[in-house]
Amino acid sequence: MAQITCRDAINQALQEEMGRDPQTILLGEDVALYEGSFKVTKGLLARFGEKRVIDTPISEAGLVGFGCGGAMTGLRPIVELMTVNFGLVAMDQIMNHVAVVRYMFGGQTKVPLTIRAPGGAGHQLGAQHSHSIEALLMHCPGLRVVAPSMPADAKGLLKSAIRSDDPVFFVEHEGLYGVKGEVPEGDVTIPLGVADIKRKGKDVTLITLSRMVYVCLEAAEKLAEQGIEAEVLDLRGLNPLDLPTVLESVEKTGRAVTVEECWLTGGWGGELAALVMEHAFASLSAPVLRVGSADVPMPYNKELEQAALPDVDRVVARVREVMEF
Repeated sequence: MAQITCRDAINQALQEEMGRDPQTILLGEDVALYEGSFKVTKGLLARFGEKRVIDTPISEAGLVGFGCGGAMTGLRPIVELMTVNFGLVAMDQIMNHVAVVRYMFGGQTKVPLTIRAPGGAGHQLGAQHSHSIEALLMHCPGLRVVAPSMPADAKGLLKSAIRSDDPVFFVEHEGLYGVKGEVPEGDVTIPLGVADIKRKGKDVTLITLSRMVYVCLEAAEKLAEQGIEAEVLDLRGLNPLDLPTVLESVEKTGRAVTVEECWLTGGWGGELAALVMEHAFASLSAPVLRVGSADVPMPYNKELEQAALPDVDRVVARVREVMEF
């Protein structure tokens, strides 16, 4: 298998899905002539033309609404938001229309819309451009939420998202675009709602996704040196949530720590902790602990920004804490 970046893996998925289905279109700010702010849409305009790769005005609510209407009337749109932070401008469209239309129409219409957006912090972009809003999106019934970590996952999950008849919000972490990994050739898809064990272990389960997968893998290496074998479970998305795989892992290890880049208060880790304690309480040897970003607007200062984000040492410390129960 070829080693390619996450950016190129996503581009491959877009190329393949647009080539497979002429009803699949791409729209967003600077996705055509400029080929995207992160160059994810490179080559698409040249291949598919301006009627299928569309530069839009700076109006997130407008382009998400356009995508919703197009999806309802037979197209399979892919909307790229320049950053997930700008998705907040379109939350009326996302939560009041995109996510609920199929239900409100009694299943008589589908909404095969994929919304792609880079997110996450760590690049000194300030408080308005460093959001992780997966927990907010998870709180919206009817909206599928995907957040891959590895290039192969990004490609396979994006292909499935585009083919889904439900709307999907696909979160691409800005810090992972340049990460390389093996990606299978050919039409390989990964079903939505299927978690993946990135590292096997027997002592504690680290439940995570997106960029925090790499933080947890590094933490697991350090913990192994201390005689603690951590299992790293990559959720790969939050809706559908692969609860059976989570419970199977926790029932094996007896301990769990959730690790997310969302703010800790109201983060998705709290929901996972509640579900684990509700469904696997008898298997737990300790309470489920959580690691998340500090409850502060993301600082611009580099040192303060790093202090606000979860890191390897914080994960290791939390695991050592849960092992002492």
